[in-house]
Amino acid sequence: MQPLSRPASTSTRPTASPNPRPQYQVNTQTKVFDTAHGRLLCIADIRGRLSALNDLAREANASAIIHTGDFGFFEASSLDRINDRTLRHLTMYSPLIPTAQRNHLLAPENPPSAIRSTVTINLLSEFPLLLSGQIKLQVPVYTVWGACEDVIVLEKFRAGQYDIENLHVIDEATTRCLDIGGVKLRLLGLGGALVPHKMFDNGDGNATIAGGQGTMWTTALQIGELVDTAQRVFDPTETRLLVTHASPGREGIINQLGLVVKADLTMSAGLHFRYASSYNEFSVQADFEGLRHKLVVGKEAFDKVWDSVKTQVNAVIDDHQRVLLDKFLSVVERIPPLPHQPGHNGQPFGEEPAWKNCWNWNLCDAAYGSLVLDIKDGRVSAELKSQGFNYAYRRTVTPSTVAATPTSATSGLPVQGSGEATTPKNAATPVATEKPLPPHFTGSKSKPTTPPPPATGGSGRETPKLNGQQQQQPGQQTQAASDKAERERAKRERKKERKQQERAEREAAAAAAKEGEPASGAASPAQPRAEADLSSPPPQGLKSGKATPEVSTAGSAGVEVKAPEDGVTSPATESTGARTPTSRRSARNPWTIFMRMPNPANESEVREFFGDAKEGIIRIAYPSNFAGRNQKMCYIEFGDEEAMKAGLAKQGEKLKDSVPELKQATDKESRTGENGHRGAFPGRGRGRGGFVARGFASAGLTRGGAPGRANGDAQVSASASSPGPAPSTSSEAPKASEGS
Repeated sequence: MQPLSRPASTSTRPTASPNPRPQYQVNTQTKVFDTAHGRLLCIADIRGRLSALNDLAREANASAIIHTGDFGFFEASSLDRINDRTLRHLTMYSPLIPTAQRNHLLAPENPPSAIRSTVTINLLSEFPLLLSGQIKLQVPVYTVWGACEDVIVLEKFRAGQYDIENLHVIDEATTRCLDIGGVKLRLLGLGGALVPHKMFDNGDGNATIAGGQGTMWTTALQIGELVDTAQRVFDPTETRLLVTHASPGREGIINQLGLVVKADLTMSAGLHFRYASSYNEFSVQADFEGLRHKLVVGKEAFDKVWDSVKTQVNAVIDDHQRVLLDKFLSVVERIPPLPHQPGHNGQPFGEEPAWKNCWNWNLCDAAYGSLVLDIKDGRVSAELKSQGFNYAYRRTVTPSTVAATPTSATSGLPVQGSGEATTPKNAATPVATEKPLPPHFTGSKSKPTTPPPPATGGSGRETPKLNGQQQQQPGQQTQAASDKAERERAKRERKKERKQQERAEREAAAAAAKEGEPASGAASPAQPRAEADLSSPPPQGLKSGKATPEVSTAGSAGVEVKAPEDGVTSPATESTGARTPTSRRSARNPWTIFMRMPNPANESEVREFFGDAKEGIIRIAYPSNFAGRNQKMCYIEFGDEEAMKAGLAKQGEKLKDSVPELKQATDKESRTGENGHRGAFPGRGRGRGGFVARGFASAGLTRGGAPGRANGDAQVSASASSPGPAPSTSSEAPKASEGS
């Protein structure tokens, strides 16, 4: 409840109101600008370079300047009050110190005494020049103080000892209203850094402000008095701009303050950022609860301090300070309720207006950018300018300066060009002036018995040159056509050699089967392949089963290209690794259930289907085939065997009015041995089982043939008796219903 009367303010600054009222009246004035159109320049961290204010206002064609702290309130006597750490910080960021001198002063070998003996007030701030009149402000400047200021200088402003034309310090007891462009803009200011454990420590400050040793911070009574000031000058026809040094985006208490004073706009300083930011809470929070969480975190941080000092504070404050403290505590308790929750009168709460309507700007340093509020006919437009980051250094980065990964190409993105990065061996072209390939791209290659194809970049991508340009060669179009023909020939050679190698493997498998050794139903290598055991991890180097020629590189330690028995070897290649070599799949989770559904079901519906067993689910994956993309089949991985068995127990239960099929997922090899061929639609095209089926039929070995003969035996016999090369069943596509 607002008291009818208020004791005199602890601020010693006399009121500057043109219309005197009782002594507790707020210090407020209204400045009328051109009412049709006006521009306000908003900057942060001018850091003592006050002569630049006039230049910045002129460039922006601004009628006034709003500044968010670290103005440079220092005088000659301030140096003795600044501690070594703060003095080093000021030296690091002062725009008045030349770069060479700054680097010398901040060198690790220089002690703090070296900085103190060298730095003068002229290197930290031009405020003495402003105070003496050598620098005059051409437009009104409205500022709060920042984290690095001299509190003694600010107290002199508040006491009326210092008064500078066109400089207005906005604080908890002083506010200004700017009538510009059809808008009455009310400026409410809060200076200093927000440090929760110092909110009841005044340091060298008097009354409500605090600071010392070259720094200033916000106090609880300062926030309380700002709330009191905002309530006293409240006018629904005004637009409220809260100017703070601390950011409401980072500090929950500052955000709460904006809610209490009903701010329409907020403006704060950044942390030496190169970009300014513009946002409302709705744009950066996932939901309204995210905003409430930020405010709760700020409240909890203060509550820890308040609980430890509450007794001491209550013992020393007077009645006027208690009024301000209660107003501050009302700010800390201001947590907006969730919308549509019932209130005290039974009516549901509405949405907090500031959630979407309060706009915030966090400014970069004045040296890096600014914000201009262009106000015309009541509309407040924003022009945000930032120097930003300089990415030119990336153009100087060369492939040799980047550590290459053994299994990847140097460049991850294609470069427009012919698509080839390596010159064919038999092409008579000039020697390229580039650095040699890294060691892991070179090495001895096995000598093929057939003429090797030209070494081409397996990825089909252009490797960037040092200057970022594609290397031009004479007769480029003719060369490109020749390269294409060479690639086609190499592709045919590789296909032919692959078929020959696979035929040799099948013959070896058939011979082993005749001698009584086990052979799988799929095309086996020279060594018989043991049946996959789902309960144990796969052996080292397990292949995917696809007949892709292996690539021998120096980076593949301990891997040799095994020559088949017919003497045909894989062609040499100069691939940089962008072309996929023989794939090596990670071990399948042995406790995986394959689920086929008549009706599509998403991941959450599948989890709910398993009921209590869903707790053991660690992953649900939909295959990339047609049924998987339509969410009609999926693989459910469980953490252990017991969890999987609990999932299999759901067989027969309904999901979306239909009964899905559940069974334990198996490896390709196991499915091949059971089915005799691979492919869900036999009799149509390569990879679908049609070619193999016709071969079986010609040999009298169709499915369900001679009794006592397994599919695997039939397939091996057919492969052994076939005079021509047959496609490798290991390269066939997996079953559509159980695709790996």
